[in-house]
Amino acid sequence: MRLVAVLLGMTVVSGLIDAVSYLGLGHVFTANMTGNVVVLGFAAAGAPDFSTPHSLVSLASFLVGAVAGGRVGRRMGGGSRRIWVRATLCVEAILVGAASLVAFAAPGANGTIYALIALTAFAMGLRNATVRKLGVADLTTTVLTMTLAGLAADSRLGGGAGKRSPRRTAAVFAMLAGALCGAWLVLHHGLGIPLLVAAGAAGVLAVTASGKE
Repeated sequence: MRLVAVLLGMTVVSGLIDAVSYLGLGHVFTANMTGNVVVLGFAAAGAPDFSTPHSLVSLASFLVGAVAGGRVGRRMGGGSRRIWVRATLCVEAILVGAASLVAFAAPGANGTIYALIALTAFAMGLRNATVRKLGVADLTTTVLTMTLAGLAADSRLGGGAGKRSPRRTAAVFAMLAGALCGAWLVLHHGLGIPLLVAAGAAGVLAVTASGKE
């Protein structure tokens, strides 16, 4: 599977992960750190239903994952992109799979929320560092603000040629699809199943990724 398709698949997984974290883990994001920093501000101001500890654990875990991803990228970035991408996705699948096991095994335990936040945020940090190094335009897999801005600004209506519109549009719908699926699963089946679906999707992408655009 070519890299653009893999990155779109990863974007779907991001929607799943953020549906789990925001709806099931106390209104915190573990994939979208822009949203998480905003949520941290809400929590610090004392807004109800937001948790400063949850947001800080998410942010710290994401940064640790990004540090790990940066080190892996420097070690593997000069070699085969296929091996690099597959290795990152394998680790993501393992971490999210571990989060799913925790959700199934101890759904009501005090530490479960923090474990799920830490595992998924670390996985997303590792992934984001990798995607950043790969440098594929308009496919960050977790944030759509610049993608949407580019879609509008570079469209024919905005005076541009609209060359990247299909890719940008696909990224938006991929995130929407992941969020929709994740939200439905969380609302009807709890946290374990959507995390298991996300882990399975990452595993499939790891097996099929080619590293070529």
